Amino acid sequence: MRRCAPLLKRCPGRPCPIVPQVIEIMPDGRCVHGAEIDDPQEASCPLSTLQDLWTDLVRALGFLTRIPLPARYFEGHDGSLQRTAGTFALAGAVIAIPPAILTSLLLALHTKPELAAFLGLCLQILMTGGLHEDGLADCADGLGGGRTRERALEIMKDSRLGAYGGIALVLSVLLRGFAIAGVGEASGAIDAAFAMIAAGAIGRAAMVWHWCYLPPARTGGVASAMGQPEGSARTFAIVSGVVLYLVAAFVARGVIAALIGLVFAGMVSLMFVRLVDGKIQGHTGDTLGASEQLTEIAVLAALAIAA
Repeated sequence: MRRCAPLLKRCPGRPCPIVPQVIEIMPDGRCVHGAEIDDPQEASCPLSTLQDLWTDLVRALGFLTRIPLPARYFEGHDGSLQRTAGTFALAGAVIAIPPAILTSLLLALHTKPELAAFLGLCLQILMTGGLHEDGLADCADGLGGGRTRERALEIMKDSRLGAYGGIALVLSVLLRGFAIAGVGEASGAIDAAFAMIAAGAIGRAAMVWHWCYLPPARTGGVASAMGQPEGSARTFAIVSGVVLYLVAAFVARGVIAALIGLVFAGMVSLMFVRLVDGKIQGHTGDTLGASEQLTEIAVLAALAIAA
């Protein structure tokens, strides 16, 4: 008999949606008419899978933002992101929705496109606490100012902002802001909103790929403590990120522009991985944030150029 798809013991007494003749599955692994399930400890139901996905999404939002979230989703959780990382792309799209709505509303009210875009980015940075921007700045300082691997890692760990980091921050905000404004001016408020959602999704997917492609650069670091994403989590993050990106970018700029943006994202992500691998032979929390920022910039620039 087929198993009812996580654990059966989580949902005793639920109707079985897979095997019609099994009316109800009891905690002892039997249905109401006495048929036995292969293994009650491993049987699962789809509802629990969706519940796990929702829990992982909330935990991803808890890590990636400063949004207050219900404590019950974090009770008993050890802080590992090995499975939670699978929902990073979904979280990226969700995080981009409020800034996208604000930007589109301002554009609809005939606000200057640049002002609307920068206000949207301000909201996004407030929501995330500048998590990825901080990583970009530290990474720029380390890779730009560190001549050796050890010195680069030492600079990245330093919380002070250097010249390379300051320049990288300014360029990141300016490039993303003007790109969003360009899409909004050329195609309209709704298209600018979808471009922001597309960038948010593919940026977090690229971050997970970077995370899995390189080993931790140092033991005891933040990225090392979070754990390496599981294979299934990596696959789900990348696939969901690409799908969400293609749908949103298609709405924003059409199929050709969407594909060009995807190529840009892939090229930038690959070049950055090779740079980091050659410089420090592994990833850190800062390189993860930088990979997200660089991918967002590449995608938004491509969509704006296509406009």
